Amino acid sequence: MTDSTENQPEQDPRQEKFIVDTELLTEDQLLGLVEEYCTRYHGLNDTENPMGEQSRVMSAVRRGDLVVWFDPVENTAGLGVPG
Repeated sequence: MTDSTENQPEQDPRQEKFIVDTELLTEDQLLGLVEEYCTRYHGLNDTENPMGEQSRVMSAVRRGDLVVWFDPVENTAGLGVPG
């Protein structure tokens, strides 16, 4: 028997998502990511005012509870929990 992972090619590390230091982003870029996060995650939860969560989400980013992930394959960024 052979290990099934033995014959699989390794993933190119340049294609892996990575965390972006928020100090490298402008306030407008960070605010855009926060707004996108609020509308995507809070807007789907029947929240009457998903944008009302902006200050809480921004605080979570400042504390490091949420981080900015960049996906080089998709060329997109978004907020998520640290890995």
